[in-house]
Amino acid sequence: MLTLDVIQEPIAEHLKRFEKTFKASMQSSVPLLDRVTQYILKRKGKQMRPMFVFLSAGLTGDITESTYRGASLVELLHTASLVHDDVVDNAYERRGFFSVNALWKNKVAVLVGDFLLSKGMSLSVKHDELNLLKIMSDAVEEMSEGELLQIEKARKLDIKEPIYFEIIRKKTASLIASCCACGASSAGASEETINRLHLFGEKVGIAFQIKDDLFDFGVDDVGKPVGNDVKEKKMTLPLILALQETDQKEKRRIINLVKNHNEDRAKIAEVVEFVRSSNGLEMATERMLQYQKEAFDILAEFPDSVYKTGLEQLVRYTTERSK
Repeated sequence: MLTLDVIQEPIAEHLKRFEKTFKASMQSSVPLLDRVTQYILKRKGKQMRPMFVFLSAGLTGDITESTYRGASLVELLHTASLVHDDVVDNAYERRGFFSVNALWKNKVAVLVGDFLLSKGMSLSVKHDELNLLKIMSDAVEEMSEGELLQIEKARKLDIKEPIYFEIIRKKTASLIASCCACGASSAGASEETINRLHLFGEKVGIAFQIKDDLFDFGVDDVGKPVGNDVKEKKMTLPLILALQETDQKEKRRIINLVKNHNEDRAKIAEVVEFVRSSNGLEMATERMLQYQKEAFDILAEFPDSVYKTGLEQLVRYTTERSK
């Protein structure tokens, strides 16, 4: 199976240098703020988003100083969104560690998120890179709309397949799309090429989210309880597709379990088993692989290079990962 270490090889030195510039971009003169940001940095993720920025820049031109700032902008805004999400979701863990709001309470977490957002904006303005700021601002706008659309639809549990894809396009895929667009823009690519890379990232982001949805039904062990999305009344793709294939009576029964018995582990297990036995997982996997293929089709338009290979491997990783 592909690992991120293998995929990172063409841009390993760039990522090492990026880590230093990203840490520097989070510095402040307030001790409390520095303690919180240091805590965040020690528990950083897999750097997938900066990887998309650097590989997209290499694919379409040269990796420049602007590329480093684009990667920092992406990570600052992404980190801010995670901090804010944990407050909204009342989540006290992030990647197996206490969340910022769990340790410093909601007020500090919200202000830290605001600080990171402002740092990203000032970084772009300072270097007169409004093109990168526009790409990321559009992404943040879509991410917020996606979250609110999901909250609105969760009240009635009336999410159909087109609405589901609209939610994840905005909520998840828009950020990966903006990573690819930022990389291309930082390399001086044409508007048409930037748009193609944005679409490529969107396809990858949708496939990435469907993979996450599959985890919740026990496809792999990712350290979160099976059925956690059901518990949170999230209508994800495997459940939506399974419901489309059943009769009205069974559909009403399952929706009632999600809506009114989502705290009962036995009832959650019943919903999970329904999805598994109704080909929900197989149908969702088919959709995921279709988006993966569409992403590969866009990549095929570009000349062969180590960066193209890296992006191909990164796309495969999003759908083959075990966590």
